[in-house]
Amino acid sequence: MAREVTVDMDQQPTTDVSKLLERITRDPDICHGKPCIRGLRYPVDMILELLSAGMTIEEILADYDDLEREDIFAVLAYAARLSQIKHVQALLG
Repeated sequence: MAREVTVDMDQQPTTDVSKLLERITRDPDICHGKPCIRGLRYPVDMILELLSAGMTIEEILADYDDLEREDIFAVLAYAARLSQIKHVQALLG
């Protein structure tokens, strides 16, 4: 069943993708170095899973009160950038 989505144009994210991507951090001491939101313990993949499971941005923000709308857009921008990678090379160790 499709969900009806309304968008408030006043709540659109910044169009500066580089600014959004600054919200995604990597720290070996937080979540084993996985990309996270603003150094918090919210990995990018967790937010993507919530969105793919059908949660709305509003539902995520209500459940995780220290997240901001721009954090969710940063996650999507980060995922979009990763999907643009044309070639992945295996590292031999």
